[in-house]
Amino acid sequence: MGKRMIIEAPAKINLILDIKGKRPDGYHELETVMHQISLADRIILNPCASGIKLGINSGLVPYNESNLAYRAASVFFQKNGFKGGIEIFIEKNIPVGAGLAGGSTDAAAVLLGINEIYEYNLSEELLLEMAAELGSDVPFCVLGSSALARGRGEILTPLPSAVSLAIVLVKPDFQLSTAEVYSKFELAKVEQFPDTRAFLAAWGRGDVEDIAVNMVNVLESVSIRIHPEIAVIKERLKELGALNAVMSGSGPSVFGIFKERKGAAQAAETLRKWYSEVYLVSSYKRGDYDGKKEIIAGRP
Repeated sequence: MGKRMIIEAPAKINLILDIKGKRPDGYHELETVMHQISLADRIILNPCASGIKLGINSGLVPYNESNLAYRAASVFFQKNGFKGGIEIFIEKNIPVGAGLAGGSTDAAAVLLGINEIYEYNLSEELLLEMAAELGSDVPFCVLGSSALARGRGEILTPLPSAVSLAIVLVKPDFQLSTAEVYSKFELAKVEQFPDTRAFLAAWGRGDVEDIAVNMVNVLESVSIRIHPEIAVIKERLKELGALNAVMSGSGPSVFGIFKERKGAAQAAETLRKWYSEVYLVSSYKRGDYDGKKEIIAGRP
C-alpha cells in the first residue's frame, strides 16, 4: 500500500471557445484552447483497507457519490480491480460553478493519484479513457498544461507551454448553469467567432499581445444576455489595462490577460472594490509538448 499523497488540481480557462454546431449525439461540436492556471484545489489522498471516503472543506459541493472525485475513484477501482480503498479530502480553492473545471480537475487528480499510490502503472491512454467517461473537461485535466480540444472535448492536441500569462480572474457572485447556457446557444446570434488558426500561430510565436487579441468565447452571446454584469467585468478589466478579457467556459468567470504581472496586480487590487472573488494568477506549468501529437480520450 502506498503512502499519503497531496496533489495540486489546477483550474482551467478557455482562451478561445468556438461551437461548430450540434452533434447527432446531442452534444455540441467544440473547438477550444484550454489552459491551466495557478489557482488550484489540493487533493489529499490516503490509502485505506477498503471503500471510498470523501471529505471537503466547502459546503457548496456534494459529499456523496455524485461528487466527480468520488465517481473518479469508483470508476478507477471498478475497471482495474480493488487493491484497497481511498480516503479523499478536497481543499477547495477554485470557485464552484464558475466555468473553471473545478470538479473535473479534482476527478483528474484522483485518477492520477490512485494510479500512483497503488502502482497500477496504467498508461496515459487508459487514464484518458476513464476520464472521458467522467466528463468533457476531465481528459484535458489529466493531460494538463495547454491543449486544443475538439469534439466534445475528448480530442486533444497538446500545445507548447512556453507562454506564461499574467492573468486576473474575476468570479462574480452568481452562478450559471452550463446546461442552460448550451441549450440557449444559437449560432445566428454570435457576433464574433474566434480565428483558431490565428490564435495558434500567436501561441506558437509566444506573442502575448496577439494571443490576447485573438481570445473569443462564443458562449458570451448567451451568458451576457442572462447576466449583463459579465460584459461590465470585461470592460472594467480592459479599462484597467488588460490586453483583452473574455469569459471562461460557460461562465460566469471572466479573465483578463496583462502584459506584465505588476499591472495585473494593480488591476486586481482595484477590482476587489467591486468583487469579492478576484484572483491574481499565472499559467500553471506541468510538462511540455510539441503540439503535434493528437490524443483521443476514449471513443468519440
